[in-house]
Amino acid sequence: MKGLQRSISRGPKASRGVVTDRIIVRGGAFTVDGTAVGFGTLPVGDFPAGNILFLGAAAYITTTKDDADISDTFNGDFAIGTTPLSDGTMTAGDVDLVPSTATTVAAAGVSPRTRGVSATAVAGTIYDNTDGSLELNLNLLIDDADISDDGAVLVDLDLDITYVVLGDD
Repeated sequence: MKGLQRSISRGPKASRGVVTDRIIVRGGAFTVDGTAVGFGTLPVGDFPAGNILFLGAAAYITTTKDDADISDTFNGDFAIGTTPLSDGTMTAGDVDLVPSTATTVAAAGVSPRTRGVSATAVAGTIYDNTDGSLELNLNLLIDDADISDDGAVLVDLDLDITYVVLGDD
């Protein structure tokens, strides 16, 4: 890429127009709380400060168990949200960018690559990130029958997210 497009892409995101970020996580480790339904969060990024006009996102995830307390054939759900998961249910900000998406049943402790995309209803939502605190969180649930105690997981994530920064205060 040369010329004006390259120079624009190197400037602050607030002056770029439409921004598409690719976030890649390989072997992201975190703990899933396994007291009942297993739940956990991996922060994977954040938005620049300003009013964020969300346009859409697509995520691909592979999860690998890294603990004997998780079944080799575990199953669950994932979502991308602006808030971290605080319990065994995904609601509101836990699922506001990519809604809860069922993962495919794992084999030998590894779930097949699973695709999740943002819902049409959230395209065009404006998030107030004028304080710069808005995060991108990978939220994960593991079914109660598949986890016996807190367990470690590793994730591979490919997330493409598109938005516009509409100024800051």
